[in-house]
Amino acid sequence: MSPRSLLSLALAVLAAALAATAVGASADGRPDRSPKPSTYTIPGDRVFPEGIAAAGRTFFVGSTTDGTIFRGDTRRDALVPFSPGGQDGRTTAIGMKVLGRSLVVAGGATGKVFVLDTRTGRTTATLDTQPGQTPAFLNDVAVAGRRTAYVTDSQRPILWKVDLGSRGRAASITPFLDFTGTAFAYQTGFNANGIVAAKGGRVLLVVQSNTGKVFRVDTRTKEVSQVDLGGTALTNGDGLVLAGRTLLVVRNQQELVVPVRLSKDLRRGAVGSGVTSPALKYPTTGALVGGRLLLVNAQFDKRNSGTAPELPFDVAALDLRRGR
Repeated sequence: MSPRSLLSLALAVLAAALAATAVGASADGRPDRSPKPSTYTIPGDRVFPEGIAAAGRTFFVGSTTDGTIFRGDTRRDALVPFSPGGQDGRTTAIGMKVLGRSLVVAGGATGKVFVLDTRTGRTTATLDTQPGQTPAFLNDVAVAGRRTAYVTDSQRPILWKVDLGSRGRAASITPFLDFTGTAFAYQTGFNANGIVAAKGGRVLLVVQSNTGKVFRVDTRTKEVSQVDLGGTALTNGDGLVLAGRTLLVVRNQQELVVPVRLSKDLRRGAVGSGVTSPALKYPTTGALVGGRLLLVNAQFDKRNSGTAPELPFDVAALDLRRGR
C-alpha cells in the first residue's frame, strides 16, 4: 500500500475528533484557509531538533545540541531564532508546551525546566530538580491547567509538577508522583517519555519508550494503571498528541505515527495502522495546528551513528483533513 493510501486509512479514525478541533484563525478571527508550507526549515547544521509547542499560528521548536529555541509561523516556510542557546544555562531543549504566555521547556540531562516569555524570549524562571543526586532526563511537558504542567523524567521514576505561580508567587517544581511500586516499572533505557493531559487535567497519559506501554495517571488519586492496548507494544513511542479520544503516538525509529482510539474512561485503546511518509526523518513529537500535524524531524539516527544529517533540519506537516 502506498504511503498516501496508508495515511488515509489510518487517519480515518480521526474524523470525529478533528471536526471538533479548531482551525487556525486569521488576524480578524476568521478561519485561515490560506495555503500552508508542507515543511518548515530550521536554520543551522547541528540543530537536531526535538520538542514542539504551538499557540495559534505560532509554534516553537528546540535544539537538543545547544538549547536554542526557534519560532515559526504556519504561514511561513522557515523558523527563526527566538532565544539563543546557553541562555540562563539552557544547553539543550527537549519537550515543551505553551502555558498561557509562558513556554515551558524540559531540559533533558540538565535536570532543569526553563520557563520563557513567549513574547520576548526572556527566561522568567529556571527550575532545578537537583540532578546531582541521580542521573536525570526531563523529557516532555503536558499542560493540565491554567498555571500547571507536568514533566516526565526518562531516567528517574518521578513525575514532576510545575506551578507557574500567581499573585506574586514564584514558579516552582515539585515531585508529584514516584512511580516506584506502581504499575509503571522503570527499566534500563528510556522510560517515561511523551505525556498528554485529558479530561481537563484530571488524567495524564504517558508512553514508556523502552517497553511500548502507555500508562494512565489520575491526578486526583495518583492511581497509575496500564492502558490496555490489546497486546500491542508501541516501542520507541516518543511524543504524544491527543485529539478527542484519539491518541497519536509518534514512534521515532520506526518513522510512524500510530493512532490509538481510546475508550471513554481512557483505560483501553484500539491501535490503528501506522502512518508513514517520505517526509519523516526520525520524528520525535508533534503538534496539531488547524487540522495539520506538525512533526519534528530530529534525525537522531544520524547523530547517533555520527553520519551527516540531511540539511536543512525541518518540521514536516501532514494534513489530516485531506489524508496526506
